[in-house]
Amino acid sequence: MSEHFDLIVIGGGSGGMATARRAASYGKRVVLIERGRLGGTCVNVGCVPKKVMWHAADFAERAAQAHDYGFDTAVPAHDWGRLVGNRETYIQRLNGIYARNLDKDDVEFVAGDARFTGERTVTVGERELSADHVLIATGGKPNWPDIPGAALGTDSDGFFAWQERPERVAIVGSGYIACELAGVLNGLGTKVTLLLRREHVLKDFDAMLGDTLIERMVEAGIDVQMKRSASELVEAQGEIRVEFKDGGESARFDKLIWAIGRLPNTDGLGLEAIGLELAADGTVPVDAWQDTAVAGVHALGDVTGQAELTPVAIAAGRRLSDRLFGGKPESKLDYSNIPTVVFTHPPIGTVGMSEAAARAQYGDDAIKIYTSHYVALYHGVLEHKIPSDMKLVCMGDDEKIVGAHVIGDGADEMTQGFAVAVKMGATKADFDDTVAIHPTSAEEFVTMT
Repeated sequence: MSEHFDLIVIGGGSGGMATARRAASYGKRVVLIERGRLGGTCVNVGCVPKKVMWHAADFAERAAQAHDYGFDTAVPAHDWGRLVGNRETYIQRLNGIYARNLDKDDVEFVAGDARFTGERTVTVGERELSADHVLIATGGKPNWPDIPGAALGTDSDGFFAWQERPERVAIVGSGYIACELAGVLNGLGTKVTLLLRREHVLKDFDAMLGDTLIERMVEAGIDVQMKRSASELVEAQGEIRVEFKDGGESARFDKLIWAIGRLPNTDGLGLEAIGLELAADGTVPVDAWQDTAVAGVHALGDVTGQAELTPVAIAAGRRLSDRLFGGKPESKLDYSNIPTVVFTHPPIGTVGMSEAAARAQYGDDAIKIYTSHYVALYHGVLEHKIPSDMKLVCMGDDEKIVGAHVIGDGADEMTQGFAVAVKMGATKADFDDTVAIHPTSAEEFVTMT
């Protein structure tokens, strides 16, 4: 006999947790099912451990620059194992906090694999659960190539399992994961080779960001190789030998990371039992309300392919529960002007449209671009100065800001505030009328001419 709930949530990542807890706050009976560690990708093998590693690499960079600030101490040696241990202790603490939050909010937690067996009905082990609403929030997983020897490499999940830092690493990919891991490993002393299938990185971002990032990576010592596609990996005396499609000379590395995108995690869900068909790219199709084509079944987060960011899944989940259970029938997430940061070295912040997207939508005559190329004060006394770059994409006679982009020190922290302005429809005149905070990098956004 089925146990009945108001809401079944499949997936204990950020989106699933947010949806479940918000629904429970309205007095609803909620069960959350997760087969792995609570927190999903973000907490366990994504945002959180990635940012910890970014901080370590950033500290190494600052330590190397300390001499120009009058410090004579040598760059300290780095203990990778200690960092990994401290990082994992922190993540386990977060796992515990997530579990306690579910218990505090009276959300039942079930560990295991959920599978649809009928209309709004799932099984987990020996239990059969039904609900008025079911949410699919199972996230994504790393994509792997179909080439001989691919298993000799690893993915971003495998990277976080490393107990030692390898000396030579190849990273295959051009997206934010590839670029972030390249910066982390390079900053901590690994010789990094970034293998690009084409000639760019971060193709979905404003071109200025990707072009500038390649320049900065090369300056930092990363070997960026363009138009290099692996055709085979071969184990060679404890190393990984990479053969290339263009027939060029093979290369050898201690480790190789596949960072060639992510796939929606729908394996084993039994979606065929409820007649829910996937999109061509394997994602779960949803409308603007996070509803699937099957009544009472919803989906959000990475499994839908919509702005694959933790805060997006959280925001969408809370709004979904507000709509279903909180008496807010118009509640849904607006997916426009979502800000994001890429934790590269240097970091990137962006919100709104790229220059190319804005020109394509509004026409060249409607778009005006403002840019700033500057050296932040921090670098003023350094022998090696790393410049920063900003861009405002403005549209129409009133120069409404439809895109704001920055690469450089502080980009990760300053973007949030400017994202509020862009979301509210600020114009270039609004930015001009704002008194600058000096001396900061952020002031460049309000002093461009």
